[in-house]
Amino acid sequence: MIELRPIFSTLRRHKTTAWLLVLEIALTCAIVCNAVFLIGQRLQRMDLPSGVAEHELVQIQLGRIGKSTEAMAQSQTDLAALRLIPGVKQVAVINQLPFSDGGASNSGIRLSPQQQQDTLEATTYYGEGALSTLGVRLLEGRDFQHGEYADFGTIIADLHNGDLKNLPSTIIVTQALAQRLWPGQEALGQTIYVGKGLPFRVIGVVADLGRPNDLNQGPEYSTVWPIRMTVADGSSYVIRTAPQDRATVLQSAVAKLKQLDPNRVVLVKRTYDDARHEFFANDRAMAGILVGVIAALLTVTALGIVGLASFWVGQRRRTIGVRRALGATRGDILRYFQAENFLLASFGIAFGMVLAYGINLFLMVHYELPRLPGIYFPVGAAVLWVIGQLAVLGPAMRAANVPPVVATRSA
Repeated sequence: MIELRPIFSTLRRHKTTAWLLVLEIALTCAIVCNAVFLIGQRLQRMDLPSGVAEHELVQIQLGRIGKSTEAMAQSQTDLAALRLIPGVKQVAVINQLPFSDGGASNSGIRLSPQQQQDTLEATTYYGEGALSTLGVRLLEGRDFQHGEYADFGTIIADLHNGDLKNLPSTIIVTQALAQRLWPGQEALGQTIYVGKGLPFRVIGVVADLGRPNDLNQGPEYSTVWPIRMTVADGSSYVIRTAPQDRATVLQSAVAKLKQLDPNRVVLVKRTYDDARHEFFANDRAMAGILVGVIAALLTVTALGIVGLASFWVGQRRRTIGVRRALGATRGDILRYFQAENFLLASFGIAFGMVLAYGINLFLMVHYELPRLPGIYFPVGAAVLWVIGQLAVLGPAMRAANVPPVVATRSA
C-alpha cells in the first residue's frame, strides 16, 4: 500500500517542475482528445456513401474550340457512338457527380408556394438516364419516362421569356431528403416548390446520392430532375462499364469522341474512383497531419516524464538509500515513483479534460463541428496513464536498483 503523504510532501518541494509536467500532460490531453475526434470526423466524412456504382464509372468532360450550333445533335451522335464501344453498358450526359469537387448545381426547396424562406438547399442532378447509368438504387416509385424530359437550353429560354407551361413537373428525391422534408410521411405524391414557387411532384425516392461538394449542407440532400443535357452545358459523359474494363473503355471513348469532332479538347478523363480519391485528398492529408501531431505530442510528453523522473532519481539518491536501509524493497521504490507519476498524470488529465472541452466549444462556435463525445475523455486518460507509467518505468527501475550502501555513502 502506497502512502500518499510522502509523495505530496516531496512534490511540494518541487512545485515548479511538478506543475510544468502537469501542464504538459494537460495540454497533451486536450489536444490529443480533440485531434482524435477530428480524425474520426475526417474518416467518417471520407466514408460517406455516394449512392453510385463507384467502381464501374468513368467520366469524360470536353471543351470545344469555337462555337457549336448543334450541341444537342452532337451529343446524341456521341452517345450513339459511345454505346457501340465494346464494354460499355450505359452512357449518359450528366451535369455533376457525387464527391467530384466540381461546381455544384443546387436549388432551394420550399414546402408551399407562400413560404418566404427555403426549408433547405439540395443538389440538383440533370441528365437523361442518369439513375440507371450511375447505378442509383430506386427504393420507391419510378424513374422518369422519355416524354417527361425537357432540353436544358429550351428550359432556360422559356424561363427567360416567362413561359412556364413546358417546364418539367416531376422530381426524384433521396431518402434522406424525403425524411427531412416529410418525417414519418409518404414522400411519393408530395409537392415541393423551387425558385419562384415552381411546383414539382415527387415520383420516386432513391437510397443515396451524395452531393458533389459542400457536404456540410447535408451530404445526401439531392434531387434528380428530368432535364436533358449536352456537353456544351458544362456536363460530362458518364460511362458505366465493368470494373476491369474501365481503362480500356476510357481510352476508346476519348479516341472516338476526338474522331467525331477534332475541334474538342478533353478537360477531364478519369474513373470515378480517381474523382473520389481527389475529392477527399485534403481530408486524408489533414488526418495524416493530426496523426503526426498526436505522435509528436505523446513523444514529447513521454520524454518529459523520463527526463523529470531521471532528474528526481538523481536528486533523491540519499533518500532512496535511507529507505532501502530501513527495509524498503526494490518493488517499494518502483511503486513509489509509479504512484507519483500516476498522481501527476491524473492532475494533468483532469485539467486537460476541462481544456479539451473548452477547445471543442471554440471549434463548435467557429467551425461548426459537433460536440466532442464523452467517450474520448476516458480513452485519452487511459492512453496518457499508460504512456506515463511506461515512461517512468526506466528511471524508477534505476532508482530501485540503487544499492543502499552506495546511496548512504553519498550523504
